[in-house]
Amino acid sequence: MAGNLPVRRALISVSDKTGLSEFATQLAKAGVQLISTGGTARALRDAGLDVTDVSTVTGFPEIMDGRVKTLHPLIHGGILADRDVASHISAMKAHDIQAIDLVVVNLYPFEDTLASGADYQTCVENIDIGGPAMIRAAAKNHAHVGVIVDPEDYALAAEEIAKEGGLTLQTRRQLAGVAFARTADYDARISTWLAGENGDASPRRATLSGVLAQELRYGENPHQSAAVYRTGENRAGVASARQVQGKALSYNNLNDTDAAYELVAEFGTQVPAIAIIKHANPCGVATGETLLAAHERALMCDPVSAFGGVIAVNQRLTAEAAQAIVKVFTEVVIAPEADAAALEIFAAKKNLRLLLAGAVPDPAVPADIVKPLAGGFLRQLRDNGRLSEDMMKTVTKRAPTAAEYADMLFAFRVAKHVKSNAIVYAKDGATVGIGAGQMSRVDSCRIAAKKAEDAAHAAGLDTPLTRGSVVASDAFFPFADGLEAAIAAGASAVIQPGGSIRDDEVIAAADEAGIAMVFTGMRHFRH
Repeated sequence: MAGNLPVRRALISVSDKTGLSEFATQLAKAGVQLISTGGTARALRDAGLDVTDVSTVTGFPEIMDGRVKTLHPLIHGGILADRDVASHISAMKAHDIQAIDLVVVNLYPFEDTLASGADYQTCVENIDIGGPAMIRAAAKNHAHVGVIVDPEDYALAAEEIAKEGGLTLQTRRQLAGVAFARTADYDARISTWLAGENGDASPRRATLSGVLAQELRYGENPHQSAAVYRTGENRAGVASARQVQGKALSYNNLNDTDAAYELVAEFGTQVPAIAIIKHANPCGVATGETLLAAHERALMCDPVSAFGGVIAVNQRLTAEAAQAIVKVFTEVVIAPEADAAALEIFAAKKNLRLLLAGAVPDPAVPADIVKPLAGGFLRQLRDNGRLSEDMMKTVTKRAPTAAEYADMLFAFRVAKHVKSNAIVYAKDGATVGIGAGQMSRVDSCRIAAKKAEDAAHAAGLDTPLTRGSVVASDAFFPFADGLEAAIAAGASAVIQPGGSIRDDEVIAAADEAGIAMVFTGMRHFRH
């Protein structure tokens, strides 16, 4: 492979013209001949640069509305020729093919077109063909050709060409890796879109792609490397949120913040809601007349675990809510927006990270969840199941009251975001006890009740918070013992999916205790 590659001739064809005129001007000053197409050629001429049209090189006009312009031997021969192979050099001379030393191409904006909600045919027309072909050709032949697909690499290339007279082998290899990653990402977005359009939930080949947003200091633990990548998902959330203040977010911060924001999104934006998360599990969730009221009620559920947690809110942050939040040590706060007065209050806590996402994510939007396995990965759709009151079937002699129905819906939505086995006690639109991640559902019931007792004691109350509450279970009770533990804690109504072979036994236990129970037919395991 050649070491330092002199750049004498560059082909430039870009959709994203960020930094184009400055970069091309630097190339021209270095004596590089510029070849270009269509709109890119016009932009370069408008910048006062001398440009040779691709059609002049090929002797063939652009045809089929620009679908065919660079797919020509005089272009691809100039890119792909191995200049260390005598037969390649002979072919170039025989067919009057001139070498192309640098390919600068970025692709038709398929991702932006798709995100804009464009129709099917418009999306198809924004699938680039000639661009990926040139990029892959140049990347393959990086021994002799440089390739740039991102404007962020213009400065590196321009500086190296100016100082070294060309691109070093190390730079060409690095740029080739970036180029192949770009075409792989591009094709992944297109194939994923087409699979969705075809209703193919499990395509023959599945790909996962993303663009690096930030390298992290480490992952869950200091010996693990980690980074954040953004996908093409057009949805408000942690990955696209703006960090207003605070030190850099860690892997665990981001994971917990995502869990918190997805949970609070379950309650829309009409009624103020707050979720407090610790280690990806909620330790308090509540609605209220104001964000301040919601925060007070969410904090009461488990004030000990809330220390050092993450808080998500579903409305614009107010000053009074911000004032209450900063009284307890909190790692991260995420909201759609914040008042100026709230921003001032948070600014006094310089280490607290504040994220503004611009909107609340839609919990009904489907998206992939991927989990690695040894030798492969699991892929499923996000749990976007939404329970409504008409889906709830009363199976006991006593039917729930209207207030119990409301709390059941609330508790079941929270349970969807609690690690299994999940048990959630709730009362008046607030969690009062949460049991998460236990191997036994009975233990989850007992842990949640014990936490409720501790919270009541901390608040100076004589009666456990679970008295008169409803209880939600993410999956069916396999035996009556779990239900009996909830009854002992004071639950007056139960919501669960049902479906156990011992459902009759569980229903009988509920009837004997005089409590109401509904089945949803929908399970919310979260592992």
